[in-house]
Amino acid sequence: MNSLERIQAAVSFKKPDRVPVIAQVFGHAAVLAGVPLGEYVRDGELLARCQLQALARYGYDAVFALMDTSVETEALGSRLACRADSYPYVEQYALADAGELDRLAVPDPALSGRMPELLKAARMLRREVGDEVLAVGCVLGPMTLATQLMGAEKALFCAADEPEQFGRVLDFAAEVAVSFGLAQLAAGVHLPLVFDPAASPAVIPPQFFREFELPRLKRLFSAFKSAGALAGWLHIAGPAETIYPYYPDAGVEIANLDYCVDPLHARQILPTTCLDGNLKPLSFVEATANNIAAESAGLLETFGSRGGFILSSGCEIPPESKPENVAAMVAAR
Repeated sequence: MNSLERIQAAVSFKKPDRVPVIAQVFGHAAVLAGVPLGEYVRDGELLARCQLQALARYGYDAVFALMDTSVETEALGSRLACRADSYPYVEQYALADAGELDRLAVPDPALSGRMPELLKAARMLRREVGDEVLAVGCVLGPMTLATQLMGAEKALFCAADEPEQFGRVLDFAAEVAVSFGLAQLAAGVHLPLVFDPAASPAVIPPQFFREFELPRLKRLFSAFKSAGALAGWLHIAGPAETIYPYYPDAGVEIANLDYCVDPLHARQILPTTCLDGNLKPLSFVEATANNIAAESAGLLETFGSRGGFILSSGCEIPPESKPENVAAMVAAR
């Protein structure tokens, strides 16, 4: 089996030749190549080259056309603070409040901000890996984009005090995600990862997730599936067990597990969903290769008879991670 076939088998609970490994290597690819992170997230060709070099070094099963969490909000008018050695962050939000929403329009992915550079990376990666290795894009989920447009505090107050108005912000965020995700699929990714950390129960109550987030996620995953996405992959960090029961209805076929989640509990809640995780990201910086190998072996044993599992980290492998630790996870397969 090649990497793509291996992941398809895991998603459909068929027996792969081995458990697939997706190292969530984003900025770490830049560090490996000696490229400043601030350049990596602004240059699609450079990003793709770094991703391919990391793939050649480690031999895992996916590459990522993924920059950072501020691509969409920058395209919508937020001002970013950019530094050479770190990811950008929002310095001034596009919306002072939800009442300004009507002045925003869904950005054209071919023209707006860094979106064209991400599409360039997607095209290059798919051209190089073909259907041998999974090519992954990324869109922000509705809740996370809302916080990136307004700021987390204003967004949460708006959600509590003006739920109808906040629902309009989420609808707009979902439109942006659908547009950008479809453009990534057209550029060649096999699927866009939906990254939505602000939808975690650590941020919003499960009942809010069910009422506000779930219908918008269903829209995203339905649109992506209709456009040919290999699977619906949702990445929500933190202790997300209380919202896992909603994942199948949302169209989630790959569920990322953060390191704080008990894999056995997740397996009970989501018996027919492919699970992805869940080594502690900081361990790739602080632990030894032997530690990583042992933890990986434990996860492989836990899921060995179940299938439907991708060995990975609980979230992004930090840029400054030890290469030998990443290699140890990949070797554990």
